[in-house]
Amino acid sequence: MADDRTSAATVASIVQGVRPLNVAVVGATGNVGTTMLEVLAERGVPIGTLRAMASSRSAGTEVTCGEHTVVVEDLADADPSGIDVALFSAGGARSVEHAARFAAAGAIVIDNSSAFRMEEDVPLVVPEVNADALANIPRGIVANPNCSTIQVVVALKPLLDRWGIERASITMLMSTSGTGHAAMEELEQQSRLVMGIAPVPPQAYPHDIAFNVLPHCGDFDAGGFTSEELKLLHESRKILGAPELRVVATCTRVPVFIGHTAAVHLELRDPATALEVQAMLAAAPGVELVDDPSENEYPMPRDAAGLDEVFVGRVRQDPSVPDGRGIALFVVADNLRKGAATNAVQILEALAARGTWN
Repeated sequence: MADDRTSAATVASIVQGVRPLNVAVVGATGNVGTTMLEVLAERGVPIGTLRAMASSRSAGTEVTCGEHTVVVEDLADADPSGIDVALFSAGGARSVEHAARFAAAGAIVIDNSSAFRMEEDVPLVVPEVNADALANIPRGIVANPNCSTIQVVVALKPLLDRWGIERASITMLMSTSGTGHAAMEELEQQSRLVMGIAPVPPQAYPHDIAFNVLPHCGDFDAGGFTSEELKLLHESRKILGAPELRVVATCTRVPVFIGHTAAVHLELRDPATALEVQAMLAAAPGVELVDDPSENEYPMPRDAAGLDEVFVGRVRQDPSVPDGRGIALFVVADNLRKGAATNAVQILEALAARGTWN
């Protein structure tokens, strides 16, 4: 049985001992779906049969995962019989429409959308933080958290356990890949034409993203917060098991292709020094401490792209919080990998470690 602190190497060795799994990737042609296929191959998940599914407009194309090359099926017509695990990244509407029927056919569904995250009978899991939540999956569905939430809770969990956290103020700097292919293309085109030669009008966003910062990620609610900001609040509380944690977030979209960044200011329950926090983070599962400003070493999205760790740096005392209880830090991760695809595959690995497919 794997607990929250089971190492990635240990889980990977357990997965290698599992029988080959019949795996479906739903949304296989999107940003996250294609990354899921890459991560499955990279981490050596034993696959007996691979199936790839997407909308009708992508049906008939081919995708590859290691030695497997398969034709993409139309999700609407796909028969889920015989599938052991289905990694969904096809949007909330399609998850609501299809996840239950895959689960009813016997598959464990690991869903990357926001459709089920806050439902009480659906575990919301980051394996480094709360893998024990996988002990009970009554609906056959596990929710993969929001990309921003994942990287933040990986960094906060060891600090919460050691010192307690009373309040977290988070500013997210979110890359365009979180919006999709069209947004990344829009950034590239606008950047090439920023001098005003044949300007590209914004479509993916309400304003130009090139050389700009948009304080607008998701839809606004009546209180002025966006859906991305509210996800950070509610999902963090659920994953960390801290329903009283005070969280305020501002999410911005920045002209970066891959990699989300969080500037985090914490009010701890008990006092801690920056050196103590650095030492705790350096030993934390899934965290890579990059923190030597004298050598210009700190986390950056360009360096995190293509990697699975959560990078933390700029750890410092916050003098605005009394009694040595204030800590500020900078958290960076690849939003397509640890923020989505890799976390989903890690959930699969954690399920295998629990003996789900023995």
